[in-house]
Amino acid sequence: MDGQEKTKYITWIRELPQQLRALVEGLDEEQLTTHFLEGEWNVAQNVHHLADAHMNTFLRIKLTLTQDRPTISSFDQDLWAVTADAGGMPLETSLALLDGLQERWATLAESLSDEQLARSSVSPLYGEATISDLIRGYSQHGLNHLDQIRETLAAQG
Repeated sequence: MDGQEKTKYITWIRELPQQLRALVEGLDEEQLTTHFLEGEWNVAQNVHHLADAHMNTFLRIKLTLTQDRPTISSFDQDLWAVTADAGGMPLETSLALLDGLQERWATLAESLSDEQLARSSVSPLYGEATISDLIRGYSQHGLNHLDQIRETLAAQG
């Protein structure tokens, strides 16, 4: 990952919380919890999923920085999306978590050397990934879920 790419991905990581807040601000309970698209998560599930997935990724990066090629456990995102905290909690809980988490992640990512970015971990489900791969993939992951929320809201009719 070159310096320009790194800066772009870190910007995406850092800006996700405010973009997410702007997108969900003022939505009512029906807009947050209705499945407007068959087979897709509702808006609230998407927000809580971002907190879950990005917490896991941040921890994976920290473990990869501090251990030699660790094996990292995965999680079933669809099962996590139906737990009580992913459906019944106010969005503010996950939004606040993302505020701090994304800032810590961006700060950490800015400090990483090329050697550190090349360190890798292994997931039984997804195989080997470098820290660069994780930063690239999960900065895009946030944007993908912003799009999914926009599509869900557009399907309200």
